[in-house]
Amino acid sequence: MKLGAFSVSLAVKDLKVSKAFYENLGFTQFAGEMERNYLIMKNEHTIIGLFEGMFEGNILTFNPGWNQNAEPLDDFDDVRDIQKHLKSTAIKLEREADENSTGPSSCVITDPDGNVIMFDQHV
Repeated sequence: MKLGAFSVSLAVKDLKVSKAFYENLGFTQFAGEMERNYLIMKNEHTIIGLFEGMFEGNILTFNPGWNQNAEPLDDFDDVRDIQKHLKSTAIKLEREADENSTGPSSCVITDPDGNVIMFDQHV
């Protein structure tokens, strides 16, 4: 499967403090807005999303249809196709994409250790 861009979405307590911390590790702001309580930070090909007050735990995130620069890919597996594959392997979905829709959508699973994994398609 082609899962697209990968990032870790972190639930942070103080966005300004977290931004400064990750800047000290060499990350720079790639996207997002302080006023909207989230920033996407990047260091080379590594992407970390910082989200204040949006969700409880950290999330592994895949963006089908995007490369690591958030640029659209011509060839990718649609989130609904990924979801169908997951269902065929008996992986339980926590949240499902509407299989009759097209374009942006998402689905969510949890791995055996309780880690949340989101497939979040923006194209």
